[in-house]
Amino acid sequence: MIETLDTTVRLVSIGAALLLLVLVIAGKARRPIKIALIGLLFSAIAYLINSSTVITVPQPYRPFVDLASIFTPFWTWLFGRRLFEAEPPRWLVWAVATLLVPSWILAHFVQDTDPLGFYAIHLILLVLIVDLLRVALGERADDLVEKRRLIRLWLPLLVALQTGGILLFETILGRAIPYPSVQLTNAVLILALTLFAGLALLRTDEELLAALGTAPDAKPELSPAEIVLREKLDAAMEQGFYRTSGLSIAGLADHLGAPEHRLRALINQRLGHRNFSAFLNRHRIAEAREILADRERVSLPVLTIAMDLGYNSLPTFNRAFREETAMTPTDYRREAIGAETGQN
Repeated sequence: MIETLDTTVRLVSIGAALLLLVLVIAGKARRPIKIALIGLLFSAIAYLINSSTVITVPQPYRPFVDLASIFTPFWTWLFGRRLFEAEPPRWLVWAVATLLVPSWILAHFVQDTDPLGFYAIHLILLVLIVDLLRVALGERADDLVEKRRLIRLWLPLLVALQTGGILLFETILGRAIPYPSVQLTNAVLILALTLFAGLALLRTDEELLAALGTAPDAKPELSPAEIVLREKLDAAMEQGFYRTSGLSIAGLADHLGAPEHRLRALINQRLGHRNFSAFLNRHRIAEAREILADRERVSLPVLTIAMDLGYNSLPTFNRAFREETAMTPTDYRREAIGAETGQN
């Protein structure tokens, strides 16, 4: 009975994944998101087949179906990172993929190495899941897109229950899970993840998957309440409140005497910022550029500038400055002062 129900759930999940795959391919999601989601759906289908006790694959093809299936957490991690606009370094993406393939080779084709490959794969994937949870939950307060903030809660929960739970279970057992009831629970969670992706992502495709820097459905006209809040916000920024160290959207809302959700909506839907840090960086980096180009303050250390502008570390400031200007603060100062000298 359990095996029959498990097979039914898996077939429904495969069908749902295939339908979602077609919709994603035909959709207008930005390319990095689309690649990660397509990879996730393909590998999820492979996992549903590979982990089934009823659906069989001819022996010569089993290792390759297994290879596709073990990449499911990898694609989940990459998709989540890109969805939350926390793109991992390219070297890290390639490093993880490069480590998974040799581990798979050890597990399937190299004698006397079992279970080294098995444990290596599980350790790598568990680290990815932990990192995804860190990004999704740890950076939720900075996210201004309300629908994505909701996804930051539910996606980690489902991923932790399904992917993280299965990986932990198999790591402890030292082999694939043999219990039919656990396999059924696993299949149900995969179906839930697939349906969640379809409902949460496709219904909000423009806002969540659109190109960065766009503000869907933005309207130039502000309501009277928004005009007043905008004036308060502009005044606070002109007074340099953005220099406050550790400033959060909640802290700014409290300073303005406004509900946090109204301020969040104004900055996101009206001003076009998808993350609160991007809004702050616009003001902080603008002042940083003025300071770095000022000949009277040419000896002011970059670290001092960063701290005065509210950054908690020099690397954070350098990264934000480089994203805004494509240059390091030091290079920007050298070029700005040099250009000024050249004009004289």
